[in-house]
Amino acid sequence: MADREAFLARIRAAQPAPEALPEVPLFETPAGDLHARFVAALNLMGGREITVQHAGEVRAFIAERFGCEARIASATPEVEGTRTLDANTPPASLEDIDVGVVRARFGVAETGSLWFSESEYVVNSLGYLVQHLVVLLDPAQLVAGLQDAYRRDDFRAARYAVLVTGPSATADIEGVLIQGAQGVRSLTVVWLSAPLGVPVVSQRDTPVSTP
Repeated sequence: MADREAFLARIRAAQPAPEALPEVPLFETPAGDLHARFVAALNLMGGREITVQHAGEVRAFIAERFGCEARIASATPEVEGTRTLDANTPPASLEDIDVGVVRARFGVAETGSLWFSESEYVVNSLGYLVQHLVVLLDPAQLVAGLQDAYRRDDFRAARYAVLVTGPSATADIEGVLIQGAQGVRSLTVVWLSAPLGVPVVSQRDTPVSTP
């Protein structure tokens, strides 16, 4: 056995027996309407929100705000893009995209955050290389706090998961806030009910054992 394999074998043999994780209680969250709390947190982090009645209005919003010639990559069939996006799309090819469109699985009222997995993004770089991100969110898909998000089955099962809170921002240089320095320059939440078939809120009620 090579030195590397022997070393790893000794580490595996020395692993302690798995134990059940302690059950973390759902701590009390602030009172108030989840939608209002989410919007307040989103605005605080530099995001914005609009409400539409149907998906066709999203393209009209994009044209009005970002121009009719904006290059659009859409990860949701609800909004047509100008660039085809599928699992075979090279991640780096999205570097010239003006607007990315994606539907969030759910939002977190506590922080104004949006949750995505590889299923929502289709190509994960959509959330980082595009100039502007437009996120569809069902008003019914809000959880109160991060503790609620961590208990969801889809959070646990995803191969890739990320909570996005507003546009990219930094204040490292002389304390001046700069948005878009390391990622998307703007993030707009579009309140739009999800079509049938989109997963609903699901929580994990029992602790999971460590591997």
